[in-house]
Amino acid sequence: MKPDQPLRFAIFGNIYQPKKSMAIQKILAFLSERGAKVYMEEAYHRFLTDDQQITVHADDVFSGSQFEADYVISMGGDGTFLSAASRVARKCTPIIGVNMGRLGFLASIAPDTVEEALRDIFDGCYRIDELRTIQVEADGQLLGHSPYALNDIAVLKRDNASMISIRAYVGGEYLVTYQADGLVVSTPTGSTAYSLSNGGPIIVPQAGVLCLTPVAPHSLNVRPLVIPDDAEISLTVESRSHQFLVAIDGRSEKCAEGTVLSIRKTDFPVRVVKRHDHTYFHTLRDKMMWGRSYIERI
Repeated sequence: MKPDQPLRFAIFGNIYQPKKSMAIQKILAFLSERGAKVYMEEAYHRFLTDDQQITVHADDVFSGSQFEADYVISMGGDGTFLSAASRVARKCTPIIGVNMGRLGFLASIAPDTVEEALRDIFDGCYRIDELRTIQVEADGQLLGHSPYALNDIAVLKRDNASMISIRAYVGGEYLVTYQADGLVVSTPTGSTAYSLSNGGPIIVPQAGVLCLTPVAPHSLNVRPLVIPDDAEISLTVESRSHQFLVAIDGRSEKCAEGTVLSIRKTDFPVRVVKRHDHTYFHTLRDKMMWGRSYIERI
């Protein structure tokens, strides 16, 4: 982008939070005052204009990943952020996460500070954190329309009764056959999500590792395993239903028994805009209440 050209912002948003949609008006007004170009994702634009009756002045409306911008703004919780990250993928456009949800571990900018955050961006007073992503292939082909994950890729059973058998290889070497409800392969970013709820460790974003965390394993001898992130993970699944699910940051794909899954690090990061006063350990203490005693919480 040339210095004399206006900044371009592509906006994604949660369409299931009608009571929290008003913050977008502050953002649009601020961007208009600064002469920025605003591109809005189609479903979110329709939600604001038709459902919420909000006047939206957008320079363009796009669908899917059909946009070119200098920054992406995600209006929602961490789920909305992950969805926006999947649309950005190889574009590597920096993402500004405005937290309209509950936790806001990824989307860390509060609605009441969004104007300050945008002012910092126009002033060049911010940093970019680069977060690792992983991808999944099924029988040698990228799986689904969006095979890239910032948090995790989970192999899960489809039915409610029987566990599945997951035969796992790391770097071509046989590891173990998991008898479990599933297996979560998480990045450091995803270590505080589904993996953590299944007993996985918290991993700082800069660590060059992945974590394999079983979901409700049949054996107590099977524990989460941390491996180098340059290792390729190969999985095959046996299931009574002869099918299983692969959840890519929560986006589910059905696979048939016998499919060979390959999970590896991608060659591109997700780039996240952070204010200088926001650090990972501060977020960990604030959002996850990490290290706090019960007395401190009340």
